[in-house]
Amino acid sequence: MVSESMLTTVDNPFDPFTQFDEWYAYDENAGYHTSAFLARIVHNSEELSEPDQSVAIEAAIDEAVEINSLGLYRKVSRDGVPVDSTD
Repeated sequence: MVSESMLTTVDNPFDPFTQFDEWYAYDENAGYHTSAFLARIVHNSEELSEPDQSVAIEAAIDEAVEINSLGLYRKVSRDGVPVDSTD
């Protein structure tokens, strides 16, 4: 089972799980466009099952954090705790 996580930026003070509208507004106003970035790098298809789509999104989040050359992105779990993508 894939754990539920999201991609955020290190400076965004909002929880993307419980304060998505605020999180999104902050992200867009800062010019990060994290949702659009994630959509560009995820290898997804309508032909994938829902669990497989979740795996693809999780893999894209891990990839974004791994190639995080500017130190901007981090992966968080539903409880707001940063997730180590190397687990």
